Amino acid sequence: MFSVIACIRDNHDWRLVTAAAIVCLIGSLTTMLLLSRAQECDAGQRKLWIGASAFAAGVGVWATHFIAMLAYDGGMPISYDLGPTSLSVILSIFGSWVAILIASEGRTANSFAFGGVLMALGITAMHFTGMQAVEAQALVVYDAPTIVVAFSSCAALSSVAFLAFFKLKGMKRLAASSAAFVLAICALHFVSMSSITLVPDPMRKVAAMALAPEVLAVIVMAVSTGLILMAFGAVFLESHLTDLRGLANVSQDGLVILREGRIIDTNERFLSLSGWKLSELTGHVPSAVLALIHAEQEGDRWETLLIARDEREIPVEVVTRRIVYRGRHCDVLVVRDLTERKRAEELIEHLAHHDVLTDLPNRSLFDTRIRQALHVAERKRTQVALVCIDLDRFKAVNDLFGHSEGDRILRKVAAILKRCVDTDDTIARLGGDEFAVIQPGKQQPDAARRLANRILDEFAAEMDTARDPTAVGVSIGIALYPADGESAEELCNNADTALYRVKHAGRGAACFFDAEMDESVRARRQIEHELRHAIIRKQLHVNYQPILNARNGEINGYEALMRWNRPGHGMSEPEIFIPIAEESGSIVQLGEWILHEACMEAARWPQPLSIAVNVSPVQFLLPNLCERVAEILKETGLAPERLELEITEAALVRDRKRVMNTLQRLRALGVRIVMDDFGTGFSSLSNLRSFPFDKIKVDRSFTGILEHDEGARSIVRAIIGLGHSLGMPVVTEGVETEMQRRIVVEEGCAQVQGLLLGKPDIEPSIKQAARESFLSGHADAPVTKLRRRRTASQ
Repeated sequence: MFSVIACIRDNHDWRLVTAAAIVCLIGSLTTMLLLSRAQECDAGQRKLWIGASAFAAGVGVWATHFIAMLAYDGGMPISYDLGPTSLSVILSIFGSWVAILIASEGRTANSFAFGGVLMALGITAMHFTGMQAVEAQALVVYDAPTIVVAFSSCAALSSVAFLAFFKLKGMKRLAASSAAFVLAICALHFVSMSSITLVPDPMRKVAAMALAPEVLAVIVMAVSTGLILMAFGAVFLESHLTDLRGLANVSQDGLVILREGRIIDTNERFLSLSGWKLSELTGHVPSAVLALIHAEQEGDRWETLLIARDEREIPVEVVTRRIVYRGRHCDVLVVRDLTERKRAEELIEHLAHHDVLTDLPNRSLFDTRIRQALHVAERKRTQVALVCIDLDRFKAVNDLFGHSEGDRILRKVAAILKRCVDTDDTIARLGGDEFAVIQPGKQQPDAARRLANRILDEFAAEMDTARDPTAVGVSIGIALYPADGESAEELCNNADTALYRVKHAGRGAACFFDAEMDESVRARRQIEHELRHAIIRKQLHVNYQPILNARNGEINGYEALMRWNRPGHGMSEPEIFIPIAEESGSIVQLGEWILHEACMEAARWPQPLSIAVNVSPVQFLLPNLCERVAEILKETGLAPERLELEITEAALVRDRKRVMNTLQRLRALGVRIVMDDFGTGFSSLSNLRSFPFDKIKVDRSFTGILEHDEGARSIVRAIIGLGHSLGMPVVTEGVETEMQRRIVVEEGCAQVQGLLLGKPDIEPSIKQAARESFLSGHADAPVTKLRRRRTASQ
């Protein structure tokens, strides 16, 4: 070791030694870069890249040797024979090619060792051939043991270089293998040079074809430059491949490269998606991370599951492509993450079958579940209970406190129902305030009765209508399969019938369907359903009945009366459908419609006659009733003092303070307020003292018995007298005979109304004839109908 160091220190120009080391390092790096490329190619191209790698290695060894020889100072002039010099580079390249080929093909410890020995033989052959090219008047004497040490060191280090290259990965492979190869070359050269002794021989002749050191330096520089350019080419190639990898890494899809059915590379997106490391995937078949079950396949595209490192199953779409990658034909799996798409599809599917507000199954899913339950029950011969639930007072609360409060109540109801049912039951919101529970596989009717009691108890505890104005009650109708119906439609209809019976009987209870239930229940239910669509289907119209001055017979105004031409049943009387509309809540829409129609019609009349419209007690629960009346007056252009709103005493029974406040606001608009059906309600006198009504109407039930009942005549006389004392005109409605007319006129009634004086089908063109008939006392007075179609003169 000391002799080698002394040789380098004493016999070499350290500047050229440094240049030789740099050239050696460049040659080694170029060799390993090209060899790396060779490993990525198929068999045909791999041999070409191995040849290029061997060329870089051989030239690097040769250039290192002769730069070091130029640095050597043997104490006498030295030149170089062209023939051995040229032969030495050929031996160097050939020896490198054989060594690299053997090591690459075997890839075992023995092949690495054998390749290292062959590499050492090639370097040794180049070295001593190059030494034979030395032309000087001296003999070159070698120390054999030192030569053996140099060869052994070179063989061992070359074997280590091959081992590091084929066993390590990434930059570690490049750095370790290049460093070992540099040491192998330097070890053989400088250890061998330390064993050389030049013995002067003046008689030895120098060959004529000898190269002067200056010429050899030029040749070596040219070769070194070529080697450096080759190194830059290899670096450029690696940089180009790196750029392509960067391009692949920015892809939003995962890429998996397969060679011969096994993974050789992936992009960063696939690694981040799966959580695996590239080293853990390399060499494995794709089925190790991609499920073999294809959910959907279309050509070279299919959906499957990616098994992540943490054992998560990620839905992905896989597309296969064929490319040339690193010089070989490979398969590419393009892996697209479908998690967000699947989540969106699941959300859409969920929203399609669930209520957005309560997250309960909607009617669509309910229909599916009820049919499934009946199918299973038929097969297993079990029973199914269908529990229909309707909220009491919900519509009034929703209108009074707003939709946000209504939504809160519906969510609370859903939470209550979830607490009451079992896990195998299905709760559904069918729409509005209607809910249903499917209870399969239990002993009926006991199970349904227990469920209904739990629901009623929970509502009693959670919804205290006495203390909480937003609280709602619940009514429950129950039908059983197969006793009450064998199809889903029949079961639903019968549960609805039972529910309707509960609501009509007083609400807040549960009722089982009974086959002997009144047909009237079904009829009322049908009327309620048809009423919801009567306005849209244009089945309603307004008739106008005249209100006449009791003394001179002049028409002072008209009362708007709603008529419903019900399909299949003809004209339906208000006494039939109005109570049902009030119970169902549809009276709100109906009342607003007739108010708008009546005001619009009255605004077209040539005379400023009054128009009277009935307002239901249910409408007074609306917080915006006054605003809606003002809007309709503005839209139709009717003067407020021409509008008379007729209310019954029933409107004052519930929330009297609120109703009185609404009446005051309506009066402030200029609208006139009439007490209708006076004498039939409660606290009539206190109601008249509480609010200065513009008019009092005597209920027709008293008018109809005036001729035969002295008590009724006394009541009418008292009401008229009361009106006079309070300064309120009195209208007697229901006048159907001449005797009734005379009686009320004699008692001092201000206005009269009834079939005697004009049916709700009077023509305005014969209004004067009606007045004349009234004055003449004829019972068959003509009648007039105000229609929406006006004459040309109007």
